[in-house]
Amino acid sequence: MSDDWKRRMEQAAAELLRRDDPVALVREVDALDASSRYPYVWPRGPVFGVAALGPESGARWRLVSEATDGTPQEARDALNSLLWLRAKDEAGTVAERRELLATVHLLECERIDELAVLGTRYRVVRGDEYAHCGLTEGPEPPRPTDPEPADRSWRHQPGRARALPDIGHPLDALMGDPKASPGIMAEGNRQALRGFTYEGEHVPPAMRAESRQAVRDHPELVLLPVGFGVVKRTGTGWTPVGRLQPTPHDARRVLHDGLSGIWADMYDLDTATRGAYERAAERLKSTLSLNEMTVQGDSYRICRIERMLRTGPDGPEPPRPSDPENTEPMRIRPLLDEHGAIQPEPDSPSPAV
Repeated sequence: MSDDWKRRMEQAAAELLRRDDPVALVREVDALDASSRYPYVWPRGPVFGVAALGPESGARWRLVSEATDGTPQEARDALNSLLWLRAKDEAGTVAERRELLATVHLLECERIDELAVLGTRYRVVRGDEYAHCGLTEGPEPPRPTDPEPADRSWRHQPGRARALPDIGHPLDALMGDPKASPGIMAEGNRQALRGFTYEGEHVPPAMRAESRQAVRDHPELVLLPVGFGVVKRTGTGWTPVGRLQPTPHDARRVLHDGLSGIWADMYDLDTATRGAYERAAERLKSTLSLNEMTVQGDSYRICRIERMLRTGPDGPEPPRPSDPENTEPMRIRPLLDEHGAIQPEPDSPSPAV
């Protein structure tokens, strides 16, 4: 153990004792048990979000969008939308709105990973998503101490999904602040992953080289809030199904919605399979905290998903050249004029007066 690692672990232990929090102690025991059952790391690939540095962020880099996007362009689109909404709803003057809209137009035309507008720096940031696995047990399911929502509703409510607690999350939380430690086991996990790189013959050489360079340029790690997802066992292992969710129950609801009709329509399943899926969905609802089930020979598991983000002297890591892109910049929101009024599309008829 290096001197720095030892010092960080000692700080985390001292902070835990200072807090005298029985719940935190139980979580540490839970994490210790999980580390012995699921000691291996399963990398799931990069994720992207948007961070900001400015007066409103307390002079610290903080997330202003969820770090769950699959490509840098998805995160740029999120920044595009965020600035458009600022222009529409928050701009105090015409000059401020003009500056915001000029930046929005830039994002509609170019792939830009960092910019400044109205005194705030914005950056598209890159993280890695991973799960812990056992040699034979597969990916780690939720822990007993992982929080569940007070309302465990199974109703699908479009537009009212619970969000991950990413917004406002500081991206330098462990830099010189022992009170910000997430706990002894989490700090040990963070230290162990500081040297994580993409390796293996299946990884292209450019990705391996950029991964090693990232360790040198952005040597510190920030652990992002834990999420939960559905994974399906396939012939080659486990495959993610759906987006990351903030609680185990939200992930179970994703599985329930899929089984109760969405997948049947999506994949045009036969009547027998539809019936089996619907019965499985009812079983999921009737069993408290069910984290794994097999339906028609397919195994599904609720999986505990973690994310890490690299940071260095100039802040969080931006996208790497080898990161995937599958869309081009485009207009995301309607046209807006400098007075905050939405304009009709150029090819659409003017509204009748």
